[in-house]
Formats: sequence, structure tokens, C-alpha cells
Amino acid sequence: MKLTTTLAIALGVGALAACNQSPQEQVADNIEANAENVADALEENADNATTEAAEENLENAADATREAGEENADAVREGADADGNSAN
Repeated sequence: MKLTTTLAIALGVGALAACNQSPQEQVADNIEANAENVADALEENADNATTEAAEENLENAADATREAGEENADAVREGADADGNSAN
């Protein structure tokens, strides 16, 4: 429930912040925001993990999620699709 609420709030804030942005920039910002929210949820779960290994795995997954979100957003900003082909 927390994740759904967080995602809804992030999308709403993203929509408000995107008023003066290009459609590509809006998409990139949404990608980053969504990745950040998922990573935050993973870290929250890591805090509640019962073993060190589980906590470390969740923290690593959070880091990887953030990195992937940033890379995907950068690709959108540069006009490239997921295959590396130009989207222009």
C-alpha cells in the first residue's frame, strides 16, 4: 500500500514539475522518479530484513535500480530508445 501511495504521489509531483518541459524530458524524469521510488521501497525492505545477506541483497538491488533508472532516463534525454537506436 505504501509503495502504491508513493508512486501515485511521485507521478503527481512529476506531472506538476513537467509543465514547462519537453515530452522527452517528462518521460526521463518519470523514469528516474519511478526508479527512485522502487529503490526506496527496496531499502525499506532491507531495513526489515531478518538476515545480513537478505539486507545486502536488497540494498544492492536498490542501487542497481537507481543506476538503471538513471541510464534509461539519460537514454531518453539523448533521444535513444532501449536498443540504442535514434528515436528522432
